[in-house]
Amino acid sequence: MMAGPGRAHGHRNRLRRLIPRLLLLVFALYAASFAIYLLLQSESESQSQSHHQSPPDPTPMTEAREGVGAPPSSQKPWPRLPSFLPWVSSRAPPPHTCEAYFGNGFSRLVDVLPAGGGGGWFRCHHSETLGSSICEGARVRLDPALIAMSRGGEPLEQVMGRAEEEELPKYEPGALQVEGPAAGRTAPLVDAGFLNDYVPTGGIGMHTMKALLESARVVPPGELHCSQWVEEPTLLVTRFEYANLFHTITDWYSAYVSSRVTNLPNRPNVIFVDGHCKAQLEETWEALFSSVTYAKNFSGPVCFRHAILSPLGYETALFKGLSESFSCEGASAESLREKTDYEKTSRLSEFGEMIVASFDLLQDDIMSSKKSNGLNVLFVRREDYLAHPRHSGKVESRLSNEQEVYDAIDKWAQGLKCKVNVVNGLFAHMTMKEQLRAILEASVVIGAHGAGLTHLVSATPDTKVLEIISSMYRRPHFALISHWKSLEYHAINLPGSFARITDAISELRKILEGLGC
Repeated sequence: MMAGPGRAHGHRNRLRRLIPRLLLLVFALYAASFAIYLLLQSESESQSQSHHQSPPDPTPMTEAREGVGAPPSSQKPWPRLPSFLPWVSSRAPPPHTCEAYFGNGFSRLVDVLPAGGGGGWFRCHHSETLGSSICEGARVRLDPALIAMSRGGEPLEQVMGRAEEEELPKYEPGALQVEGPAAGRTAPLVDAGFLNDYVPTGGIGMHTMKALLESARVVPPGELHCSQWVEEPTLLVTRFEYANLFHTITDWYSAYVSSRVTNLPNRPNVIFVDGHCKAQLEETWEALFSSVTYAKNFSGPVCFRHAILSPLGYETALFKGLSESFSCEGASAESLREKTDYEKTSRLSEFGEMIVASFDLLQDDIMSSKKSNGLNVLFVRREDYLAHPRHSGKVESRLSNEQEVYDAIDKWAQGLKCKVNVVNGLFAHMTMKEQLRAILEASVVIGAHGAGLTHLVSATPDTKVLEIISSMYRRPHFALISHWKSLEYHAINLPGSFARITDAISELRKILEGLGC
């Protein structure tokens, strides 16, 4: 039996009404599915980004620099140095090689407080070669009230007679704090075994970095109470012989190496965790780094987003080379770029350029004018000056007839056919920039054994060295620096402290002949 026309027409009407509803349902299902897909994709990307970007407080610098949208730094940028070689590479130098002494031999990474899980982090880079560590951390607090030492930074004249013991830090528990994962209680950051393994005293009578770490405590989140925050990377430095150029250069080198090993993008701030008075060499600390402050200048506990503990200058290769025998020879950075040689180094040349660049003296015009105006013979003099609160102002003579030797060389040079300028290097009464310029312009550096010769780290590669050594000071400081810089070195070893004029002039004549004079 066939359906009538009325019933067929009703079926068609119902079908017309049903089709749009079906289409709407299909669209709704599609839209819901697409929305769920977008939500899942967004969460996946968010998790991926959170894995690669730094958390609110800095992760170790090798990761933090990969973050996007970091605010511009107010710190000084690193200058471009001709002898610079990368400090962070995939392959560490073998222990006890030249590069392990002077470069990045801090190849063992020890995570004391790993990043992640809330709070800060803390880790140490250990050098088996030097027997020391560079330690760094995030969300670190230093409390000056828990450090017994003088205020520091005073004019020398105001603190004459002050004992050295008053200027060196003694820490109470909790002087240093690091915010860690929610442990619910305060606990020591490291134990005695860690300190003995990674921060050994190594014969140093008062190892202040070890004492600071011994005082360090891990505190739960929310317990790091601070009077102020320092947002940018900061070096914590303790100095000992802060008025002596040689020892200060070991401190500068340690601070420079610490900055490079921790891969800082800019020059860090420096905080002196000591109570020494203001000294002439502080000018160079301020030039080398972004800022300099004394710990006791803070009115309360100060917290750091990123703090680095710089090893003592006694732990650098510059100092250890005086007592340890190791094979190390200076070479140009260009030759080491072409062929890696771990028994050679250009690190002292790089560091010397860093000092020179900090005073805007890394210029080609000094090099080009070095011989056009004659040959400069720089005589580095020892003279009386007031160095520190326990100093009499009198400098012990290493060359008893120094003035006589200087006058004789000056008179002799005036009679030479070639032009030789004898420069009177009275460094104690010259600014650091004047001292550096004199070193850079010198073809020959001559002088009695003394800290002023440490400026050889900034000398140009063609500089010749003549050291006059009394029998009481037969020490290898400047012969070693010359060797590590690949400078031509000569010495006159005296039976006492009196130099014969003829011997000094004869040795200098040979050197000048080698320079075509």
